[in-house]
Amino acid sequence: MKITFLGAAHEVTGSCTLIEVGDKKGIVDSGMEQGKDLFVNQELPVEASVLDFALVTHAHIDHSGMLPLLYKKGFRGGVYATAATCALLDIMLRDCGNIQVADAEWKSRKAERRGEAPVEPLYDLDDVEGLLKLLRPCEYGCPIELNEAVTVRFTDVGHLLGSAAIEIWLCEDGCERKIVFSGDIGNLDQPILCDPKHVKDTDYLVIESTYGTRNHSDERPDYIGSLTEYIQRTLDRGGNVIIPSFAVGRTQEMLYFIREIKSKGLVKGHGSFPVYVDSPLAIEATSIFLQCDTSYIDEEMKAIIRSGENPLYFPGLNLAVSQQESKAINEDKTPKVIISASGMCDAGRVRHHLKHNLWRPESLVLFVGYQSAGTLGRALNDGAKHVKLFNEDIEVRAEIATLPGISGHADKRGLIAWLKGFEKKPQLVFVNHGDPESADGFAACLNDELGYKAFAPYSGTVFDLARGEFERITEGKPIERKPSAPRRTNPLFTELVSAAEALLAAVRKCDGRPNKELRGFIDSIMNLTERIK
Repeated sequence: MKITFLGAAHEVTGSCTLIEVGDKKGIVDSGMEQGKDLFVNQELPVEASVLDFALVTHAHIDHSGMLPLLYKKGFRGGVYATAATCALLDIMLRDCGNIQVADAEWKSRKAERRGEAPVEPLYDLDDVEGLLKLLRPCEYGCPIELNEAVTVRFTDVGHLLGSAAIEIWLCEDGCERKIVFSGDIGNLDQPILCDPKHVKDTDYLVIESTYGTRNHSDERPDYIGSLTEYIQRTLDRGGNVIIPSFAVGRTQEMLYFIREIKSKGLVKGHGSFPVYVDSPLAIEATSIFLQCDTSYIDEEMKAIIRSGENPLYFPGLNLAVSQQESKAINEDKTPKVIISASGMCDAGRVRHHLKHNLWRPESLVLFVGYQSAGTLGRALNDGAKHVKLFNEDIEVRAEIATLPGISGHADKRGLIAWLKGFEKKPQLVFVNHGDPESADGFAACLNDELGYKAFAPYSGTVFDLARGEFERITEGKPIERKPSAPRRTNPLFTELVSAAEALLAAVRKCDGRPNKELRGFIDSIMNLTERIK
């Protein structure tokens, strides 16, 4: 009876843990790495075909994105998750499969030009379809006996529609042990979702630590007020509000907030300003949110639905499904709000909107979620002055901001509060799903300040649950990276900037000239800028 930590060990993405009890084997989550991969992760030490089950805490790709690869490698066991998670997996894994195929096709074209072999996708849509047939929807609070050795139960933790902590009872040769996986624990008082619910008891606990060393603001964030202010000042100066947003969860929250902003007329002078959701996945996910069992949503959203209103729809909302509809958004010069995936700007249609808006000082890029190290979103958030998009070097002149307090993850206080919901302390707390600073820092806090016994494992660490001791403790092996070449500036670009500065200096001297001349100068400059676009 043992567990092996494989993914999200001193990292924020790629969650995966192997469970072995008697002759039964299964995994909790099978997530895809997103952003910068910090450490070498051990491969699954058993064949996928021998796995009896997979448990999924929630539908985010960093917890579920490698499930179709397991199917490709021979996995045919049941995949157990809440009903809402299964509904979301149906659309999210299809989307991820399309991305894998498209990415492989693009890499294959490049390889062909170099005379190299084509690139195979990580998995394809046939693998996704096969995996989806293995889904076994479960309800919160209902114990499910997977086999004679394993029983599980799902508890709402308020991170995403259908997200859950998973209680797992294990039995081997008369020895019984219980282990709980927290999954990602949600923040308190978030729109749409219920607050995280507590679990009563466990022998062992695996807990996330995304914000293990950080606290959100002491003051309750004024999401509506802050978002209103950002939209107002951006539209006033004629720019677009670009919101890179996770298609599932965060996009629906943004629609929820904007519906209230519009219903109360909080943005002045712009009528029913247009809002675009440019993500087919987000559009499908929104329909799942609206059709889900009301047990998955909080009382406030229930009240809106009972009043006869659609909590995620408002006048001026436009849904862009086709590529043509997406392209048309940037052809329309009307100031607007654009919500588009991906949330970390590392893929998806949002990159096109960034290309059209990052260089515009009147526009705003508003981040509304966590940005992993190594992603374009993180680079922009950290103050990058130039970025590369579609092989173009783009100067960042747009306003870059973050909506304060918006997070789907509990902070350090929230994690501790959830942990204290156990009636007695677990024998050992394993801290995962956090960067090295967060995972180690949170483990140290539990050990040194709160009287828990805690440990932050690296990939490959094995713990014997029956004996209560480590079978193997591994050290993190950092990914080796080649030093990046220094960025070279085109001399002609430097000359162009100098010319533009000279033009601006000349413009500043035009005060007092006849209006006819000023109008001629303005038209000439605007014609030039249109050519550059």
